Amino acid sequence: MGHPSDLYTMTISAASAALEAGDISAVELTEAVLRRIDAVEPQIQAFLTVTADHARLQAQEADTRRSQHGRLSMLDGIPLAIKDVICTHGVRTTCGSRMLDTFVPPYDATVMVRLNQAGAVLVGKTNCDEFAMGSSTENSAFQITRNPWNTDCVPGGSSGGSAAVVAAGQALGSLGSDTGGSIRQPAALCGICGLKPTYGRVSRYGLVAFGSSLDQIGPMGRTVRDLALLLSVIAGHDPLDSTSAQQAVPDYVGSLTGDIRKLRIGVPQEYFVEGIDSGVEQVTREAIAVLRDLGAEIIDVSLPHTRYALPVYYIIAPAEASANLARYDGVRYGSRAAAETMWDEIEQTRGAYFGPEVRRRIMLGTYALSAGYYDAYYKRAQQVRTLFRRDFEQVFAKVDMLATPTSPTVAFPIGQRVDDPLAMYLSDIFTMTANLAGIPGLVLPCGFCDHLPVGLQLLGRPFDEATLLRTGDAYQQTTSWHTYQPTLS
Repeated sequence: MGHPSDLYTMTISAASAALEAGDISAVELTEAVLRRIDAVEPQIQAFLTVTADHARLQAQEADTRRSQHGRLSMLDGIPLAIKDVICTHGVRTTCGSRMLDTFVPPYDATVMVRLNQAGAVLVGKTNCDEFAMGSSTENSAFQITRNPWNTDCVPGGSSGGSAAVVAAGQALGSLGSDTGGSIRQPAALCGICGLKPTYGRVSRYGLVAFGSSLDQIGPMGRTVRDLALLLSVIAGHDPLDSTSAQQAVPDYVGSLTGDIRKLRIGVPQEYFVEGIDSGVEQVTREAIAVLRDLGAEIIDVSLPHTRYALPVYYIIAPAEASANLARYDGVRYGSRAAAETMWDEIEQTRGAYFGPEVRRRIMLGTYALSAGYYDAYYKRAQQVRTLFRRDFEQVFAKVDMLATPTSPTVAFPIGQRVDDPLAMYLSDIFTMTANLAGIPGLVLPCGFCDHLPVGLQLLGRPFDEATLLRTGDAYQQTTSWHTYQPTLS
């Protein structure tokens, strides 16, 4: 157990055990986290809204419950942060955009309902790329979040704020959203764990949509065990979400046996390509060797259509974004610019309140969906997307999961890729196929390159998050990379 001044360094599982034993109180834990936010937030700039008073009230209620009736769950009294694309009743939700600068949702997203029912404490809403469109959290309309390991570098994106607060000790865990790697890539760059569940495993109700067939909410934390605790609460069918799967939720925590003997792990050759940093490749291969030492069988495999992932993703995702963001026109939703006619008002509103990356993707998507181009671009991209699914189905007939790098490089300097969209888009080259195929992906820290964290990615069969979590937990039981924390003054 930590001293009250450094309780913010605890994992969710350790803090939960200490709360249950009565060694600490939820109020003490929450105050330690709020003090940490005050201390390092000027350096990190990861929060768009800090809900200190609300968090203190929730912590007091958690302590009262525990003393009178027992805790609601293992998350009861645990301070968490939520990405600012997830609706929170009575708490501003901006999506990192001036378009929603003053939006206060009148309802909670389903994941928030479930966290509240579990007794979790909300400490704030985290910064993100505008409407989750980006790979570095430099596209937020409000501020640039910085990587706690090197504040001159990006934390990744679009869930960069959610990753940074966990790495910096400003929350014990967080929720992010993943459309093309936006949980996994920032988790890797910030040296924490992140999970993109199978599409449909977690309700999207109350998640402000970017790409409706790609988006998925998922947990972020310091350890794989923390992810299992969070996923156990937020997963499950939701009648409010028509894409929510009616799949039973396994005992994720109970699946963490530490035994991965006889598991077959595939290593796809297409993920070790020209352009990947040699240090990142070396660290990743060393992590795969650890899995072999733990008893897993390592098998070389191929996913031949992977080379088409970037163009396919950047046709489908902008097309869906174009449709989803059409509602923000100053007439139906969002901020409004004054003009003489309705059409001038719409044009000026979208030009004034959408940032350059959002406008870029709306234009790309509208073009791909326009008459004369739909069959040539969007329809063909969807056909190739089917080939991705078939690639994974064929490979998963031979192996239980895949092990790959998460990002071609470690965290890059702020501003380095802002004027080069293609270089920025390539940051997600190893993660976007999982969204296109709808399969789960887990990232966990596996070493360092140039003094910055590297993440190992595990990809699994649909709805088999339990095997990914078991494997990641087994790795963390024999390694210490997840215990490293950045030094912040």
